[in-house]
Parts: sequence; C-alpha cells; structure tokens
Amino acid sequence: MLRTMCKGKIHRATVTEANLNYIGSITIDQDLLEAADIYPYEMVQVVNVTNGSRLETYTIPGERGSGVICLNGAAARLNSEGDIVIIMNYGQFTDEEIRSLVPHIVFVDENNCIVEKKEVPLNEMLPGFRAEAHPETEVLYS
Repeated sequence: MLRTMCKGKIHRATVTEANLNYIGSITIDQDLLEAADIYPYEMVQVVNVTNGSRLETYTIPGERGSGVICLNGAAARLNSEGDIVIIMNYGQFTDEEIRSLVPHIVFVDENNCIVEKKEVPLNEMLPGFRAEAHPETEVLYS
C-alpha cells in the first residue's frame, strides 16, 4: 500500500502577483523551491489562508532571491496580491520509505525571504518509536 505524505512545504508565503492571462501554474522563487525540495513542474497544493481557497497546480521556477509567488491563469481568480498562502507538495510512499522520509518545511517573512528551514524526520513520530516527543515537531503539526 502507498500512503500520500507531505514532503515539502512553504509556510505562509505572500502572493506577490496574480496573472490571469498567463497559461497556468504558480511561479515560485527558485531558492524557495529548492529549500522545500519542490521541483519545477511538480504538482503542488496551494492553500490560501486569507480566503480559504485550495487548488492544485504545477510550479515554474522564478528568479532566485526575488521572493516571487505568482498565481497564473485560472488560479489568479482564487488568489490576490497580498494573500497569505501555504504551498505543499506530496509524494506516495510505502511504509518502509516513510521511515526515512524527512519533509522540508520552509518559513518565510512578509517578503518571502527564508527565515527558517526545518527538516522533520517522520520516523520518530511513527508507531513503534519509543522516545519523548520533540517540542519543535509538536509546533509544526499542532
């Protein structure tokens, strides 16, 4: 059996542009993509904290260091400049693969500059692991 797991996340990014006339996708600063382990043209889910909308699209790398988060095409109808979004990608893994999965969580400031990166080893949260919970992990998933 395969389980669908979050493998990367850009947390609370600010939409810098919404371009209805572009052919689709989300343009994301390449530094943010790499930090979150998200590939160009990989499918992502975009959750809009400001208005509650959710959508799936694919990524296009934007200029490094630009902080660009641009929703293109139809997605521009659900997101506006200044909205706060969470961008996540997923993968399908066997139970054995999940034991070595380490999702990459990227925290950004209001200019979409990276302020913190966390790697979350799932092995320590899975059934059968016998250790105390890590406070930093509880914050990420509470």
